[in-house]
Amino acid sequence: MKLYVNVFFMLLFSFSSYAQDVNCKCCNEKNNEFDFWLGSWTVTNTKGEIVGKNEIDKIQNNCILRENWTSAKGHFTGTSNNFYNSVTEQWEQIWIDNQGGSLHLKGNRVDNQMILKTEVANNKDGNSYFHRVTWTLNDDGSVRQYWETIANGKDISVVFDGLYKKSN
Repeated sequence: MKLYVNVFFMLLFSFSSYAQDVNCKCCNEKNNEFDFWLGSWTVTNTKGEIVGKNEIDKIQNNCILRENWTSAKGHFTGTSNNFYNSVTEQWEQIWIDNQGGSLHLKGNRVDNQMILKTEVANNKDGNSYFHRVTWTLNDDGSVRQYWETIANGKDISVVFDGLYKKSN
């Protein structure tokens, strides 16, 4: 009897694993386009000052790139989930931080850059704006994150310009 039970569970597990592989919505090369951001990073600003640490890993059967940010002084933290949406054929990032901020970005990888933007919104004065965040994979393996706010379709202000270097 024990042999039959073992065989039953072995077959059940095999079919279950097969079904999961066949139905995997993120088992493709597009899902790996942002993997250049994986790792433990020390982040500096344009002056070379350390502004924070970031841990990027994959979760949920490697379908989600998870970010865990901590500022240099530890007062500001945030996390994001990044994933390739096979329905819309776009990357998405959903960011939430400990200050009540949130951001929903969408876009795609172009060459060595992941470029994600928010939808166009209006501020309290009725002026339109959107955010664009670009991650650039540099030749030395570092990653530059460049965050801009574009107002009225032309006025650009830099929110963040950081360089990610792998932590030891």
